[in-house]
Amino acid sequence: MPAKNAKTESGGFSAAERAAMKKRAAELRAEGKQGARKADGLQAVLDSIAQMAPPDRALAERVHVTVTAAAPGLSPKTWYGMPAYADAAGKVVVFFQNAGKFSYRYSTLGFQDAANLDDGDIWPVAYAIEQWSPAVEKKVAELVTAAIS
Repeated sequence: MPAKNAKTESGGFSAAERAAMKKRAAELRAEGKQGARKADGLQAVLDSIAQMAPPDRALAERVHVTVTAAAPGLSPKTWYGMPAYADAAGKVVVFFQNAGKFSYRYSTLGFQDAANLDDGDIWPVAYAIEQWSPAVEKKVAELVTAAIS
């Protein structure tokens, strides 16, 4: 019988990842008022992701893992019902908009003005994501790292 990897069939969160996120939320709540807000934000993001259609959910889960790994200083929260990640000042830096939200053919990874992506007089602030791959993961991590630099 082949061993199963840490990821689920859909490419979403594994049971171990879900358990770790719930444990971290509990730790944040235990830290007090500020920690409780962070925990509530994390739970809101996880709930938002859980309500998405399976293809969108799989993408959102991978985006969540990648953003939180690349920028652990950003706090998860929802923004217009979408998963988002804010800086210490509470300003949204990056967000994920699932394709089903507005019946688009692709999901979007977007950046707000708090992101440090400026490049001359014009630069992209949103990226379409149709499928997750190692190349997409690498690009998302690079963009998020640049956004918080």
